[in-house]
Amino acid sequence: MAEKARILYLCTGNSCRSQMAEAFTNTLKRHELEAHSAGVSPKGVDPRAIKAMAEVGIDISGYKSKDVSAFGNLEFDYVVTLCDNAREACPYFPAKTRVVHRGFEDPPRLAAGARNEEEAMDHYRGVRDEIRAFVESLPGLLKEV
Repeated sequence: MAEKARILYLCTGNSCRSQMAEAFTNTLKRHELEAHSAGVSPKGVDPRAIKAMAEVGIDISGYKSKDVSAFGNLEFDYVVTLCDNAREACPYFPAKTRVVHRGFEDPPRLAAGARNEEEAMDHYRGVRDEIRAFVESLPGLLKEV
């Protein structure tokens, strides 16, 4: 069996988008890909992200936010930045690592204007579903970049 490609998902806080991407990848693509996630300024996993993922049967309640510096000694085939801030602050990775940007809206920012909790959760669900669709296109999409 071929070795799995390793992906590091990177966003600002490692609180929502990158956690979702890591979980979807390690669930849906576990035979092909190995995913990790980190943030440029980690701040804890968002409770609404935990809830949104639980709704699709994936438990991220035990996940922890990690700083990208924690992965300095690991090699990745791909680093996928999930927001503009992470793309701009992305640290240096070895030349053989392909850095890919695929931006997603920030669920907490979208939810800030919600009139109630259900409306706030709808924003999280929307981004969750977009991330899932992106992950389902892997690894083919990454090979095209």
